[in-house]
Amino acid sequence: MSSTSQKHKEFVAEPMGEKPVMALAGIGEVLGKRLEEKGFDKAYVVLGQFLVLKKDEELFRDWLKDTCGANAKQQGDCYSCLREWCDSFL
Repeated sequence: MSSTSQKHKEFVAEPMGEKPVMALAGIGEVLGKRLEEKGFDKAYVVLGQFLVLKKDEELFRDWLKDTCGANAKQQGDCYSCLREWCDSFL
């Protein structure tokens, strides 16, 4: 199992609320701005897409790559972050 970042740990430790999209593990300033420009300004909006894709890792990774140009590590970090948050809070 891969280790998780501090950003990941902080995100999954509490309810999502109004956290910005850049609070998601794997999403920094550049990807965050790209997502915001496409209407994904909050973490919960990205969570909505994650759920629409039925938490499917391959579909979500492809969506993230196509939507904001995330690389494989960023895709995996974001997917793992949302998956773990869902396991805790849904």
